[in-house]
Amino acid sequence: MSIPLLAISNANKTYSGAPALIDASLELFSGEVHALMGENGAGKSTLIKLLAGVTMPDSMHIKLHGQPIVIHNPQDAFRHGLRFIHQELNIVPQLSVAENIFLSQPYPTHAGIFVNWRKLEQAANTTLNQLGISHINPRQIIARLRPGDQMLVKIASAFVHAEQSKDFIYVLDEPTASLTGEETTLLFAVIRRLREQGCAIVYVSHRMEEIFQISDRITVMRDGRVISTQPTPETTPADLIRLMTGRKLEQVYPSRESTPSETLLLDVQALHTQSIKQVTFQLHAGEILGIAGLNGSGRSELLRALVGVDKLISGQIRLDTKLQTNHSPSKAWGIGMAFIPEERRSQGLVLGHNVSNNVMLPHLSMLSWGGLTLNQRQEQRISSHLGKRVKLRARNYNQRARELSGGNQQKILFARALVRSARVLLLDEPTRGIDVGSKYDIYQLIRQISRDGNGIIMVSSELSELIGLCDRILVMHQGRLVQIVDAAGQTEETLLALCYRETHRDN
Repeated sequence: MSIPLLAISNANKTYSGAPALIDASLELFSGEVHALMGENGAGKSTLIKLLAGVTMPDSMHIKLHGQPIVIHNPQDAFRHGLRFIHQELNIVPQLSVAENIFLSQPYPTHAGIFVNWRKLEQAANTTLNQLGISHINPRQIIARLRPGDQMLVKIASAFVHAEQSKDFIYVLDEPTASLTGEETTLLFAVIRRLREQGCAIVYVSHRMEEIFQISDRITVMRDGRVISTQPTPETTPADLIRLMTGRKLEQVYPSRESTPSETLLLDVQALHTQSIKQVTFQLHAGEILGIAGLNGSGRSELLRALVGVDKLISGQIRLDTKLQTNHSPSKAWGIGMAFIPEERRSQGLVLGHNVSNNVMLPHLSMLSWGGLTLNQRQEQRISSHLGKRVKLRARNYNQRARELSGGNQQKILFARALVRSARVLLLDEPTRGIDVGSKYDIYQLIRQISRDGNGIIMVSSELSELIGLCDRILVMHQGRLVQIVDAAGQTEETLLALCYRETHRDN
């Protein structure tokens, strides 16, 4: 066998006496996409931080082209041809696309003094075009771009001079978390191009369909150790779940133990906003109603209208037969409608605050003494009780939200929704970017909430998730309701076909 482009061995790291990485090893070969999988806390992020020079190991041996190297800091990693693309965007919002692409590179200058903005923008445009990203203007201020386009700019910054990088190593950590399907396809085309050039790509993702689509080999980590490395064609999703969790999940989606009642919980009639048009449907007590559709179909916008974020032009919303007027997010919480947004870090959490603060954020009136001070003991009691219910894992409830895994951050939002025993729970991509173990916890929680007689409306890009969890599925296309179907008997293929259909004549 050929010499690995990069070989890591005997990687160990301990935090406050607790091992985060135990004798881990990894080999990367030229021209391969190597997937790295594992639950949150498995050691993936720690290994990447050691490789990036962000964190110093207790011990670690690295060989590049068979020769020993040492990485003391991020500059060392960059000099050795390592490029990192993280799920969290490291961008400067006030700067242009071109400036962000070349943040880690010297800007072209006039006589070595003034920045040559024309050359900088031309170079940025060249890089974007090489990657097939032709719709982004290098002069645009990056803060004005949608999150998916911001991620594409971040990706482009790692691929500067990609045509010259015959043996670079790219580490992509959940790169598609904020990308549309079209943008993901674009990214995969770039990855395949780099693979053909002889680069090695480490691809970290919780999305198994992506892993099997793009990777050549898969390494699984659990509890700080490397459990297995094997060729992608020789493994299955069931094998990966067993390796990642240490247990066999006979059923990915918990079985339903009850059926929705005849009681009408939510009645939506001819709902119309700037993004959705004349949408009518009902939700029954104990029902899980899915929303499927392509990006831009109006899925998330329907949830935003229901919770009062987007203003209604016309239409009616009745909860428990009561007509809701002057609808707003604060009023929605008060009447028993809870919303968990797609972007939990930017729209759902205050990352610098602790777990208890985040759980109780919309419910501060429950904690006030005379409207002046907050009962912190009550805050801790409620958040601790609900944290146990949602299986939240944290050192304690004073730990800051930003320090938790994606799965546990999402569980904070579920705990928040349960504070007032919400009758209707609106979920926008509830399992996006979280590990398989946390997904299973959330699936069980969704089942439990519906079993208690509450209604759930959930948007998911994973069609298998909608089919496995929901009773019925509402299909959206270009802001309109196409059809409502029973989840039982649907396949991903039949559901996807509906997503491409124009509005049904009867709606």
